[in-house]
Amino acid sequence: MSLDTLLILFLLLGGLFFLMSIGLPVAFCFISMAIIGAIVLWGYEAGMIIIIRNLYDALAKFFLLPIFMFMLMGQIMFRTGMGYEMLNVMDRWMGKIPGRLALLAVGFSTLFSTMSGSQMASASMMGTLLIPEMEKRGYSKAMTIGPIMGAGGLAMIIPPSALAVLLGAIAGISVGKLLIGGLIPGLIMATLYALYIVIRSWLQPSIAPAYDVSHTPLKKKILDTIFYVCPLGFIVFLVLACIFLGWTTPSESAVLGVAGSIVLAACYRTLTWKIVTESFMSTVKISAAIMMILAGAIAFGQILAFAGITRELASYISSMQVSPIMIIIFMQICLLFLGTFMDSGSMVMVTMPIFMPIVQGLGIDPVWFGVLVLLNMEIASITPPIGMMLFVMKGVCPAGTTMGDIYKSSLPFMMCDLVALALIMIFPALVLWLPNMM
Repeated sequence: MSLDTLLILFLLLGGLFFLMSIGLPVAFCFISMAIIGAIVLWGYEAGMIIIIRNLYDALAKFFLLPIFMFMLMGQIMFRTGMGYEMLNVMDRWMGKIPGRLALLAVGFSTLFSTMSGSQMASASMMGTLLIPEMEKRGYSKAMTIGPIMGAGGLAMIIPPSALAVLLGAIAGISVGKLLIGGLIPGLIMATLYALYIVIRSWLQPSIAPAYDVSHTPLKKKILDTIFYVCPLGFIVFLVLACIFLGWTTPSESAVLGVAGSIVLAACYRTLTWKIVTESFMSTVKISAAIMMILAGAIAFGQILAFAGITRELASYISSMQVSPIMIIIFMQICLLFLGTFMDSGSMVMVTMPIFMPIVQGLGIDPVWFGVLVLLNMEIASITPPIGMMLFVMKGVCPAGTTMGDIYKSSLPFMMCDLVALALIMIFPALVLWLPNMM
C-alpha cells in the first residue's frame, strides 16, 4: 500500500474515533468524516454534490424496508401483551426441570428474538420480568444474570434480525440468505445455553434451587399453547418460509408479518388506537435514527472506496502469503476487540467497508462471513470489561449487583458462544445449508 493511502486511512479512522470519544452521536461522526473527506478529495461544491447524490441512491432502496417492518411487528406484539401470554404458557410447560427459570429465560429470549430483532430490548425485558422472581427463588447471580444476558444476544443471529438486514445492506450481502443463514447457528447457541444450565444446575443444585410449582392440567396447557403460542409461531414461520421458498422478498415478508400481527392482535381484542399509534411512533423514531446511521456509514464507505483505500487494502492482503482462514480469524479478533467499546451498528459501519472487498477478493462466501460477523458482535457485546450488554444488564439488575457479578456471569455464556463459533468455522454447512436450498 502507498504511503498516501495509509495516511488517508489513518486520518479518516483517527478522526472518526476522536469524534466518537468526545460523545458525538455515531451517525454524525460518520457523516462529518465523510463530508471532510469529500471536501479534501473533490473540493466543497463537487464533494457535497457527490455525497448528496450517493446518499439518495443508497437510501432510496426497497431492501431496507425489513428493518422497520420487523421493528413494527415486535412493537405490536409486545404492546398488545401477546408476548407475555406466550411467556406464561412456556412457564407452565417447564415443570420441575433443573434451572427452570434460567431455561425459561433462554427459551423465551429465543422466541422473542424472532419478533423483536433487538438484543438490548430482549435482555431488558427479560431482566425486568425474571430477575426479581429468580432472586426470590434463591437463584445465584451467575444463574440469574448470565442466561438473560447471553440469550439476549440471540436477537442478533436468529431471524428476523434487524441487525442482519443492516449488515446485508452495508456489506452488499443477500439479505434473504443472511436472515435464513442465521437460523441454525442461533438454535445451536440456544441449545448450548440450555445444556450448560441443565448440567450445572444438576451438578450444583444450590445455584438454582428447585421449588414446587402449581399443577396445571395437560388439557389446559395444550389449549393455551394452541391459543397463544401457535398463532405467533405461525406468523414467524410464515415470514421465514416465504423468504426461504422464494415466494416473497424479505421486504414483502416483513410487511406480511406486520399485517399478521395486527390481525392477530385484533382477534385477541387487545388492539387499540393508542397501541397502534405508540407502536408506529416508536418505530418511526428508531427508524429515523437507523437511517441517519446508515447514511453516515454509506457515505464513509464511499469515501474509502473513492480514495482507493479499500481497493489497495484488498489487493495488498490478497497478495500476502497467508491462508484465507487466518485472515478471517484476524478479522474476528478485530471485531471482538471493537465490540468491547462500540455498539454493534457502529462496528458494522466501521469494518464492513474495509473487510468486504478483502472477503470478496479471497473468494469467501459472503453469507458465511456475515453470520460470523453477527456471532462475533454478539460475543463482543458480553465480553468484559466494557461490552455494551454488560452495562445494559447493570441497568436492569437490582441494587447491590456489582460489575464483578455481571462479568463472572457472562463468562460461561461467552464460552458457549465461542464453541458455536468454532463449529460454524469448522462446518460452514451449518450456515450455508438452508440458504443454498432457497
